Amino acid sequence: MKTAIFPGSFDPITKGHESIVKRAAPLFDKIIVAIGDNSSKNRLFDLEKRIEWIKKTFKNEPNIEVMTYKGLTVDFCKEQKANYILRGLRSAIDFEYEQPIAQMNKNLNHNVESFFLITDPEYSAISSTIVKEIHKHGGNISPFIPEGINLDK
Repeated sequence: MKTAIFPGSFDPITKGHESIVKRAAPLFDKIIVAIGDNSSKNRLFDLEKRIEWIKKTFKNEPNIEVMTYKGLTVDFCKEQKANYILRGLRSAIDFEYEQPIAQMNKNLNHNVESFFLITDPEYSAISSTIVKEIHKHGGNISPFIPEGINLDK
């Protein structure tokens, strides 16, 4: 079974995340949207809400699951018998950031391949960080998050 882990904080999930997962879904038997515990990031939304939003976003996608994990992504891959880490790239800056992580992951677990998808152009400016800032200041974030997600509830 070809299983991919799509790791992130998803604080909140964006249309960019949704697009990457849906475009990758036909390529894998299963994709696990994995909410990692990254202590260096400040969370705006609690874990239960983020899980709920991801489940709602992919409710009609039978090969997409949501899970949480702590520790290294490559260790989570081993636990889940996943041989792929799925990442979206918005820009060359994302690639510069992701490349050494992918290489280190490969050093830590030779059975794991990083799989990069280029973000669709209409989503390339969207990041969870920017969406959080817009939300904190009362701006309209509905164009940037999956349909049916209400961050105020």
